Parts: sequence; C-alpha cells; structure tokens
Amino acid sequence: MCGICGEIFIDNHPVSQKSVLTMTNKMEKRGPDSGGFYQEDSIVFGHRRLKIIDLSDKSSQPMEDRELGLTIVFNGAIYNYKELRKVLQTKGYTFVSTGDTEVILKAYHAWGEKCVEKFNGMFAFAVYDKKDGSVFIARDRLGIKPLYYAKTSESILFASFLPAILATGKIERTLSPEAIHYYFTFHSVVPAPHTMIKDIKKLPPAFCMKIDMDGNIKQIPYWNLSFQRDAEEEKYTFDDWKQLAIQGFTQAVERRLLADVPVGVLLSGGLDSSLVTALLANSGQKDLKTFSIGFESVGDEKGDEFHYSDIIASHFGTDHRKIKVDSKQVLPNMEHCIRAMSEPMVSHDCIGFFLLSKEVAKHVKVVQSGQGADEIFAGYHWYPPMLESRDPVKDYRDVFADRSHEELLEILLKKYQKEDFSTDFIRDHFEQPGVASAIDKTLRMDTTVMLVDDPVKRVDNMTMAWSLEARVPFLDHEFVELSAKIPPEHKVCHGGKHILKEAARDIIPNEVIDRPKGYFPVPALKYIQGEYLDFVREILSSEKARQRGIIQNSYVDMLLDAPQDHITPLKGSKLWQTALLEYWLQTNDL
Repeated sequence: MCGICGEIFIDNHPVSQKSVLTMTNKMEKRGPDSGGFYQEDSIVFGHRRLKIIDLSDKSSQPMEDRELGLTIVFNGAIYNYKELRKVLQTKGYTFVSTGDTEVILKAYHAWGEKCVEKFNGMFAFAVYDKKDGSVFIARDRLGIKPLYYAKTSESILFASFLPAILATGKIERTLSPEAIHYYFTFHSVVPAPHTMIKDIKKLPPAFCMKIDMDGNIKQIPYWNLSFQRDAEEEKYTFDDWKQLAIQGFTQAVERRLLADVPVGVLLSGGLDSSLVTALLANSGQKDLKTFSIGFESVGDEKGDEFHYSDIIASHFGTDHRKIKVDSKQVLPNMEHCIRAMSEPMVSHDCIGFFLLSKEVAKHVKVVQSGQGADEIFAGYHWYPPMLESRDPVKDYRDVFADRSHEELLEILLKKYQKEDFSTDFIRDHFEQPGVASAIDKTLRMDTTVMLVDDPVKRVDNMTMAWSLEARVPFLDHEFVELSAKIPPEHKVCHGGKHILKEAARDIIPNEVIDRPKGYFPVPALKYIQGEYLDFVREILSSEKARQRGIIQNSYVDMLLDAPQDHITPLKGSKLWQTALLEYWLQTNDL
C-alpha cells in the first residue's frame, strides 16, 4: 500500500519537481517506509512506500526498466502476481525483484492496455512509456484504490489523495454544484468522475486513462459487472449457489494472505468479519490477531458489539484486542480524522475506523476487513422493497436519498440550485443494459457506485492515515462476479444476506449469524448533544461558514435548535452531515 502522484507537463512547459514534492510530502502516512522521485522528459513521478510485499529496496518506486523504456508508480496489491510472473518468464522476461510492482511493469509491456484484465487485486498505477511519451493510468475494478487527477493550462496532476493535489496551489478552489447536490441527497455519495472540487476528478473504477504527450486524455472502461446467468447456471439450486459462494469466498480470503508481514483482521462481531476470521483460522493461521472497537452507549443506542466479537475470538482462539474508546477521545481526534479524508465522508464509522486503525497499526501492517458483503449480498433494509418495485428509480431514491430534490432546493442558496443530478444519475445507471430486475439494478448501483464512494473509500482513508493496509476479500472481483449471478431472492430473504448466512452455518456459531443486524456505532454523532453540539455549533457559526454561500443560514439554525428532530431515512444526522462538509472545507482551506 502506498501513495502515488505525478505531474505530466504539456505544451513544452518547463518541468519542475515542486508540485510532486509537495504531493508526496502530503501523502507520507500512506507510505512511511520510503519515498522516491523520477523525472524524465516532460513527466515527474513521486511515490511513498509502505513495505508489504518484497521488503527489499529492489521493489522501491518509482521503478524504472531502462531496457523496456518504462517507469511505474503503483499503489495496491496484485494477488495473482506470482502466477503472472511465471507466464511472463515463459515469454522471456527476467526479474530483479520478487514483488508485484515489477510484474505490472512487464505485464504492460507484454499485453499493453489489456494487462489490467489479467490482474486480481486492488490497484491504481501509472506507467510512463518513454518511446511515445505517453502515460497509462488504471484503477481496479471495484475502486478499492483511489486515483484523483486535474488538468491545468500547463500540466496534468494525479495523486492517491485529493488534498495532495490541492496542496500544489495549481487548482482553482471552486466547489462543484453537482457534488453539492449528490452530497446532500445521494447519502453523501459523490460518484466518479465528480469530487467536491470542480476541477479535480477521480478516475472511475474499472477504467484506464491514456494521456499522450500533448496532454490529450482518453478514458476506457475495461470491466462490467454482469448479473446474467447462462443456461447451466439457471439450473443451479440454492445449495449449489451456497457451495459456490463459500468456495469462492474461501479463495478470496486466502489470496489476501499474500504478504511478507503478518495479516490481522478487523473483527466487528458481525457475520462478515467473523466469516473472514473463521476462514483464516481454519486455514491454519497461527496467532491470528483480531481487533474490535467500542464506544460508550448513548441512551438506548449501544456503543459496542464486543459480545459478538468475543464469541468469535474465543471460538477460534485468536489473539484478540478490544479497543474501548472513551467518548472524550472522539472530539480531540476529529480534526485529524477529517484531514485524512480525500473527500467529505459523513458516516459515523469514519472516526471509529480512524481510532481503530491507530491502535491496530501498533501491532500489524495489514488487515482483512468484512467490507462489501452488505452490498453484494443484499444486507441492507432498503433491498426488500426493491424486489417488487414497479418504479425502481423512484423507489430507490425514496429509500436511499437523504432529502428530496424539492427539500434541497429550499435549503440551498441560489448559486447551487441546479437540476436534479441525483435522480438523473440513478435513472441513467438503472437504464444501462445487462440487468432486468429492479433489485439487481439496485445491487449493481450499490456495488459499483455507493460501495466505492462510501464504505471502501472510508476504509482506505482511515487505515492509510495510520500506515495500515486494509484488504477486502468480499470485493475480490471474481467473487463479486459470482455473487452477482446468484438469484436475488436467495440474498434478500430472511433479513438479507440469506445465502451467505446459510453458507456460514457450518463455520461460525449461529449466535453470530442470527443476531440482529449491527452497524459500527458512534451514537454521539447521531444524537448530537452536549459538547458535541457545542463543537458543531462552533463550526457552523464561524464567519467562514456563515459566508460560505451553500446552505441557507436559517436552515442551519433550525438544525442546531433541534438536531434530534432531523434524521435522514438511513438514520443519519442532517446536522452532522452539514457540519462535516463545512469542517472538511475549512480543514482544507476552502
């Protein structure tokens, strides 16, 4: 896991390392073990390295192959790199390192842009080809690794971390009306290519980007998630799918053990992380380290799930650590948590993952997480209504959106009163071919869009803030392809994730499987009161906030007067959502 960045100069503009130096310094936490730079012709690459695979300096980056005329910066992990290395060796390629970075470099030379189709893993990388002066950039299929970019009159900048690009001072700090609309209506999810900053984009998942020496940008998708079954698969029974699911997930978990350092597990106590823990323990992992976090309760809202994580830790004999967070730790760490966000992320989980990662990083450098199961196996409460939906666009918006378009127009200032971007986006996505039913349209949306720009981004940002690599076996693309083919009724029924629960019964205790669905609770950020309300009030009452010109001040005052009266359909605080955006903007000097 690393941080990558670069600048590609155009129109014969003088080359300077200044911006790349600035960006790499901003991303030091993503790669504290070493840093490097590369300058050639019109490009400058920068890299921060977290040593996970091949701990030697032979895998340092930027990595140059002078014979091939290629240079790469890479963030992520390719889990099938050893198999690909063998294939490339049969083609005559030789290797000086034992890591995955060099395999990507040689694979690009051997197969060109098609190389990405051969990779199983999480990745964002850029390859400079000296022969034609082009730069090839790619992002993994599920967007696990981030990639932001911006074009100016003199260059194209890219980085793993959006604030790193901002720090160069080369980008106008104008907010995006589209992003504002998505943030306040689409459950704070701002889909690619948009970001909160108008002139900074993010490369969509499963996309490649080719930049020629004149600065022309061409983007090409290389993967599409299919929900269609072939004639043979239509004959499969529930038990057939259940067996395939557990086999596929076992393989995904085992793939993510590939590392030259120990691998732990973030054990929340839910089905998903418990299943990861069980499969690792059953595979013979010794002294498996597991970690869970809990907060103080607020009213009837319980702040931890230690009861269930204890069951799993005891059952499988893991080396378990329970991290109990006093609520007094939340506010002093909030600014650091916000600074770790590439984009404003409203989920209460963020501070939880931030504080958890802080402690976990003291013990391991790599963890597996159960993120993604709810999206690919229909674990959320908004999925059952979509089974019989006759108007999927309206019904999905009704169950998922934080506000109607009409409500948003009432609270936004005129500058940001634009068209209904969120509804148009949902409609366009649902109309894409390859999916027939409303429930599968919903699952495709959540797997390829919502998951990428909410839970996955959250885990990446919060773990990387503490130089911790997080791996997500539920998002192994082959396993995601399998899950998409499973008939939706096998997933949605009996409270969601039915087939996954049944597949897990022979592996983990039923008490964990049949428990009520839990979340990563931070009750103090949902029911804002006391010092938390004082904290939020200070942010929103500041001169910067009052002069911001996004939300009407009268609406902010209404939220501050009665925060518990304004909760979104997905049980989030509208006050926290408003304050979090403002705090992120202020933290990034916007």
